Amino acid sequence: MQFMLLIKGNNKYSVEDKKSRTLYTIKKKGFGNNNRLVLLDASNYHLYTLITSSVDSLSYSVILNDDIFMRINCKSKFLDPTIECKNNDISYRLVSKNSRDFTIMDGEEQKGIIETSISASGELQYDLDINDKIFDDYIPLFAVVIDKIFGDANRQPKVMEQIAKEKRQKNKE
Repeated sequence: MQFMLLIKGNNKYSVEDKKSRTLYTIKKKGFGNNNRLVLLDASNYHLYTLITSSVDSLSYSVILNDDIFMRINCKSKFLDPTIECKNNDISYRLVSKNSRDFTIMDGEEQKGIIETSISASGELQYDLDINDKIFDDYIPLFAVVIDKIFGDANRQPKVMEQIAKEKRQKNKE
């Protein structure tokens, strides 16, 4: 399954398919600095809540029906960036060499990719290509966590230039 996570403002995201149809909306819930983002489907049904679990914003919890469904932790931010996503039945690692493009791993098996690119508006966007067998509604939250942890660094002008250059090279191939 292929889709994109687009940044629509401060703490608001839209998940769209290749035909620009909105599949999900992710937005801040409540007032103040409560660090809660809700994942809503196309009919505005509340599916999951993403909560920042640590002061340094490197740990998150995914809430389903008022219980912790999954814990997401950044294990390495600089050398071989790695994010672990675990619950009782699932264990994924999001691994990268450049803090921009991540491979979703289940053990040694690749299950998908999340690539950072630049949208037409000049903002970062995240392109997801996920194995249909593992896709679930919470998967777009992986890209949100990548944006929360690595987005500021990836928005630096030199990095944005590198992302644009890599995209042009990829489009030529």
